[in-house]
Amino acid sequence: MTAEISNVERIYIQVRKMAIGFDFKPDAPLNESNLARKLGTSRTPLREALNRLVAEGFLAFKKGQGFSCRPLDPQSVLDLYETRMAIESEGVKLAVLRASDADFHSIRTFIKKSEEAYCSASPVDILVALDEEFHMRLLRLSHNQELERILTNLNARLRYIRWIDMEERKHLAGSDHLKILEILEQRDANRAYEAIREHIKRRREEAAEAVRRAYSRLYVPTI
Repeated sequence: MTAEISNVERIYIQVRKMAIGFDFKPDAPLNESNLARKLGTSRTPLREALNRLVAEGFLAFKKGQGFSCRPLDPQSVLDLYETRMAIESEGVKLAVLRASDADFHSIRTFIKKSEEAYCSASPVDILVALDEEFHMRLLRLSHNQELERILTNLNARLRYIRWIDMEERKHLAGSDHLKILEILEQRDANRAYEAIREHIKRRREEAAEAVRRAYSRLYVPTI
């Protein structure tokens, strides 16, 4: 039983990584037999992993059609950004009440250490990871594990779009983080709420263009 559970987890991690990076084309059906062979597993643990990924929003399932990759369209991305905005804005309000000065100092140290990566035009995957980490650290100050769990899921589902978006704005990456922290340090819940919403809103408004660029990447002709 333990080995079977371990195998399901292994398959889940591999397929989740593929879904996050859109190794499967948006809305494209998944061939379970081919995928099972590629991953060196049987259909049963694969099916368990796929069902879990459907529940988490990484894949879709339609009766009679089977599993498919999640869609990639402006509205679905907009929905994710709006949800992220709601989660993070509530998180900073709680952080103002619950975080210690030492917590804020820890994030300030993280921001300072991140500056070199932003200034040296580091690879996009590193910048995206730093951006996600800042927002996760901020949310953890709320001391609400459910909010953290939801944001972890949202970050993974938005990662490909953030990666595409970050390519266009490397020079701006992280520029708002210190400003947001300074407002939090002043214990101003209303300003912190508005600051994080405005920060995320700018990314949300560029979602349609980011989706267009993402599609051009995913469907670029192979030679």
